[in-house]
Amino acid sequence: MEIINHILYSNAGSTVNNLALMVFRILLSIELFRVHGMKKFKVENGQKERVPNPLHLTERLNGLVATFSDTAVPFLVIFGLGTRLAVLPTIGVTAIGYFVVHRNDSVEVRDVPYLYTLCFLFLLAIGPGTYSIDHYLFTILFN
Repeated sequence: MEIINHILYSNAGSTVNNLALMVFRILLSIELFRVHGMKKFKVENGQKERVPNPLHLTERLNGLVATFSDTAVPFLVIFGLGTRLAVLPTIGVTAIGYFVVHRNDSVEVRDVPYLYTLCFLFLLAIGPGTYSIDHYLFTILFN
């Protein structure tokens, strides 16, 4: 139960901070889904987006992780459902994008995965705040 307590508990300290955290996670997730998630469904020139595979996973597993992190995770984060666990695949994908896929690219190209990694690391550390399903579940389980 202690692990569940640490995963679910999140409070930014004040109503304003918790509202700001909610707006932050919602806008971040909408942008991730709109810009990167929608590419997973879009076909251009008769082909779907090619997802880099620097870890040499099977194509199916690589595509599944990338698609999950760009399509499902944003919705989990918007609702604040399992937020600290949900952000892990996205942190992995964006960090690999920064450190491996774009390591030789210009700063202008590298800044997108860098900023996504930092933002999702922030959510991992802070949690979704009190305006989330996680907080609601914490209240039911521990009060």
